[in-house]
Amino acid sequence: MTTALGSRIAEWAPFLWGVAGLSLLLALVTLVAVPFWLVRLPADYFAGEKRRRAEWAARHPLERWLLAVVRGAAGLLLVLVGLALLFLPGQGLLTILCGLMVATYPGKYRLERWLVRRSQVRSAIDWLRRRAGRPPLLLEAGASSEGLGQQL
Repeated sequence: MTTALGSRIAEWAPFLWGVAGLSLLLALVTLVAVPFWLVRLPADYFAGEKRRRAEWAARHPLERWLLAVVRGAAGLLLVLVGLALLFLPGQGLLTILCGLMVATYPGKYRLERWLVRRSQVRSAIDWLRRRAGRPPLLLEAGASSEGLGQQL
């Protein structure tokens, strides 16, 4: 029985090493990319009920379409990586949030606000921003970072 188990493990060894390597790579990439994006968000990004008009919305229609396709593909990739990181070492929820923020789709802003309002996600984002010397995210229009605890 022991030899059968040993031979099974030997058969799967390349796959297991590949999964371990991919897991390590994804963990390292998310440790750099997720904080990079979340720290650079304006503090009032989620403050309004409606999203502000994007700068790229005034560009040529072909350029807008191409940018939407690239953003959609990048967002989907980040969401898939985030889902994998829910089970592997890494920042799964934050990576999913970044993927959802990169992509373009109807109802996106409401979904982002709903996610950011979750206490664990919010505290993780604010912790990253605090370490980078940035103010915490504001969730209500006209809110200040001092009164943030009272808003929640």
